[in-house]
Amino acid sequence: MRGVPTSRAGPPEYSDDLEAELRAELPGAMALSGMGAFLWDVRSGRVFMHPGALAVFGLTPDEFDGEVSTLAGRVIPREVAELRKMVVSRGCARSGLSFHFRACCPPDGDNRWAHAQVQVIRDEAGDALKVVGVIRDASAELQGAIDQATTDTVRRRQSDVVHATTAALAKALTFDDVLTSLTEPETLRGVGAAGIALSTFVEDGGRYLVTKGMPGAPFRAFEVLDVQAPLPIPEAVRTQQPLFVRRQDAQEKYPAVWPAIEQSAITSLAVVPLVAQGRPTGALTVVYEGRTNFTTVDRDLLLALGAAVAQSLQRARLYDQEHAVAVGLQRAMLPARIPGIDGLATAVHYQPSSNSQEVGGDWYDVVALPNGCTGLVVGDVEGHDIDASAVMGQLRTALRAYATEGHPPAAVMARASAFLAELDTERLATCVYVAVRPDTGETMCVRAGHPDPFVRYADGRVVQLDVEGGLPLGVTGPADAPFPTTRCSLGRGDTLLLCTDGLLESRGRSIDNGSRKVLDALRRGPSELGALAQYIVHATADSRAQEDDVALLLATLSTTGSGLVTPAEACSGAAREAATPVV
Repeated sequence: MRGVPTSRAGPPEYSDDLEAELRAELPGAMALSGMGAFLWDVRSGRVFMHPGALAVFGLTPDEFDGEVSTLAGRVIPREVAELRKMVVSRGCARSGLSFHFRACCPPDGDNRWAHAQVQVIRDEAGDALKVVGVIRDASAELQGAIDQATTDTVRRRQSDVVHATTAALAKALTFDDVLTSLTEPETLRGVGAAGIALSTFVEDGGRYLVTKGMPGAPFRAFEVLDVQAPLPIPEAVRTQQPLFVRRQDAQEKYPAVWPAIEQSAITSLAVVPLVAQGRPTGALTVVYEGRTNFTTVDRDLLLALGAAVAQSLQRARLYDQEHAVAVGLQRAMLPARIPGIDGLATAVHYQPSSNSQEVGGDWYDVVALPNGCTGLVVGDVEGHDIDASAVMGQLRTALRAYATEGHPPAAVMARASAFLAELDTERLATCVYVAVRPDTGETMCVRAGHPDPFVRYADGRVVQLDVEGGLPLGVTGPADAPFPTTRCSLGRGDTLLLCTDGLLESRGRSIDNGSRKVLDALRRGPSELGALAQYIVHATADSRAQEDDVALLLATLSTTGSGLVTPAEACSGAAREAATPVV
């Protein structure tokens, strides 16, 4: 080929034979490799191409007419002008070029990436005379690069999903918190899922799995499963191998669950076993609508997500166990039963805080007094630990003893305060004590640094009483600093509410705003006291985890009997002016 040096070795006749053989074999060898050589006479527009080069354009030697315009018709139009300008522009006598372009190949019209390595031979004026070079099919090469770039992008995005989900799971305290974090829209979008379900053992080392989060009523029959059942979730837990199940395979492999899948839009699901500290703890099930195949990247993402969930689920199980112990201890300190009182219906409720390690000092009590009155008590020892609970148990017992001795409310509170001050503790406590006579509705209220009581009258009005207060219990004050007593009267059907500040106050909400929420809940709530207690707690709760314990006591004077004052006379002068009735 003109202008291209050749290298000869050995005897001339031997080299000539090899050169001839190379010339004969090279076109076929190049075609098998998806490439071929060409020579283009720029002035005439004629082109000679090896079969491999023609194949890049989707042509055979019989189909090609030798015209460069025919090849140009098979290049993406907007690239033709750029290629022509690059090749035929003036330059030095010989210049090398390397470039990619896209060829459009009938009959299917698919675009194919190609690469050309050429030499442009020019005349003395720098105009192109001939172009000689090699063209090869670069589709697989570039597609591989594109796929790798896409894979890298997907991996980065999925890594971000895992990191974000792990951060959210770090805040999860309970099983339900873990499931809520997993079903956030951002997480579902990140894994391309329609839903996520979580399974855990009913008890450590048990044989039954409980599952929450599976979509639709048909799956409710599978919420509790034997780990030996021939179903996807138990199988993944049993074998400790992830399962990837397509809709078309479910009927044959898992006929028991097929009716539920058939009624749904599920196209596939992935079940990842969860392991913590070397022990199976459950399974993560990811449900898809539309996807049927799982790439290596998809599988790696699910396994990484499963590892994060397993650790979080283990923490949640430990939290639930600790919380159960804490709540059990706290409840053991409260009265085992509330005595029935003629003419007075009562209901109590205790709601522990969400923190598993916090044992509160809230308490309530109902005491039958020797003079026919009934003592209603709600109190709160400061702190959230075992000491607070222990002090609460001692203080509740002491206050009950003083009340049953028949001392008036102010004296009961004063003795309880002195008792707490003499204990080997620096804890203080708040308390409200109301002595009510069920037959007449007469009440005496004493308050030691505690929130005021609330009243819902029989006619629907609600108020927060203005009860004069004393110092918190355990505070050493002047000997002549008594606990003042506020007297008022309740009518038949009136309901009294005593509560701790956990019902009123939280982070971001003042006690005044909390009081308004309680008044509204008291007005809207049901008449039955047990249901009313539940309603008030839920109506005043924030969306976030409960920060403090809540104790409340409700008491309603019977609507039958004699000697009770009318609603108009009730608590005359004791209702707080600022807490006007909510209408």
